[in-house]
Amino acid sequence: MKKLIETIKHIWSIEELRRRILYTFLLLTVYRLGSFVILPGIDSSVLEINMSNQNKNNILDLINTFAGGAWNRGAIFALGIMPYISASIFMQLVSIAIPAFQRMQKEGEEGRRKINQYTRILTIAFTGVQAFGYLNQFIGNPQYRDALLFLNSEAMSQGMFIFTNVILLTAGTMFTMWMGERITDRGLGNGISLLIMVGIIARLPNALFSEFAFAGQRASFILFLIELVVWALIILGVILLTQGTRKITINYAKRVVGNRQYGGVRQYLPIKILAAGVMPIIFAQAILFLPATIAGFYEQGGVPGWLMSLTNPNSFGHNALMVTLIVLFTYFYTAIIFNPVQMADDMKRNNGFIPGIKPGKQTANFIDDIISRITLPGAIFISLVAVMPVVAGNLGVNQEFSQFFGGTSLLILVGVVLDTLQQIDSYLLMRKYDGLMSSGRLKGRFTGNSPQVDY
Repeated sequence: MKKLIETIKHIWSIEELRRRILYTFLLLTVYRLGSFVILPGIDSSVLEINMSNQNKNNILDLINTFAGGAWNRGAIFALGIMPYISASIFMQLVSIAIPAFQRMQKEGEEGRRKINQYTRILTIAFTGVQAFGYLNQFIGNPQYRDALLFLNSEAMSQGMFIFTNVILLTAGTMFTMWMGERITDRGLGNGISLLIMVGIIARLPNALFSEFAFAGQRASFILFLIELVVWALIILGVILLTQGTRKITINYAKRVVGNRQYGGVRQYLPIKILAAGVMPIIFAQAILFLPATIAGFYEQGGVPGWLMSLTNPNSFGHNALMVTLIVLFTYFYTAIIFNPVQMADDMKRNNGFIPGIKPGKQTANFIDDIISRITLPGAIFISLVAVMPVVAGNLGVNQEFSQFFGGTSLLILVGVVLDTLQQIDSYLLMRKYDGLMSSGRLKGRFTGNSPQVDY
């Protein structure tokens, strides 16, 4: 405890780090407050009760978790940051498929600025469509009629209700996007990931209390303790996966310049088993939100069966699609992070070589094979963790708590917390302080392989 208190004092004594932490907490607080600002024409208390009952065991309940409860309350931040992530996915795919965008990516800062501008414009379009689907489900579903105040008001028609709230929801998402970018630039950690994490953490205390009350009804507190132990073990397993590293040995040839000798040392190229971090999970979940948005355009009872299956997190179709998307996005994002040809060229330029491998093309192929081999088990493991909530729910865990027993929520929480701790550690170590994990240093914080996303 004394060591921890000293570390906190060191963190607070670093002016830049203190300023970044306070700025991050300020924007996260604004984000949480915004999730309680209700759209006009909606009775939040009635809507939250009806939405909780209607969306139980549904992907919309997961959307509500990511939005910190704003979805069920009918708040201006109900759509959260997910339209922005969907737009980012689309732009990254376009940047690979269309040569004009490929050239734009190679233009450096100016090209990235243009792509970010296109992403923001696309976000407005995505948010408008999702906002219309979100509001249309209230009007088309008789169970939500009691929550619509405008039905008994002469001041607001149905058209005015939809028009006004589509604009407010779009503005809320764009403001959320702006806060995420400001946290990334001037705060601590990846802003987009932190906003999602805050929404998830806001639901965690209620989930634990619900599981505890559920255990009390069954008079099985021992089982509740066992669940917590298993939950802790799953978290440890996710941490090991996230921090697992494959080291490639690199030797540097000796060079004598004047009276000094350079090189002649052995170093390691660390490649993380899950270099893509939490981004494949976030990307896959953003894609899976689309069926729920499309279902919002149908009248009650008119949604096709296959579409209903994709919106049910417990269905085989939903989980099979999620596993497939996670594996594909893991390879896709790892390919964006690592460029074996460039790594081999940099190594050759600095007189480095991998023992037994010829420099140049063979080195690039060797690195590419290593990345491909270690990415597959990592992708499969996080896919299994992603479907753990379904397994936990079938074993009797309360539905609300089972979301944290694995799945997207747990992977995002662990990944974002570790990434933020690594950044704090880097500030402490630059000033020769012990890091937060001084007894067992976080692997990968010196490698530069921690996934950062340019949204």
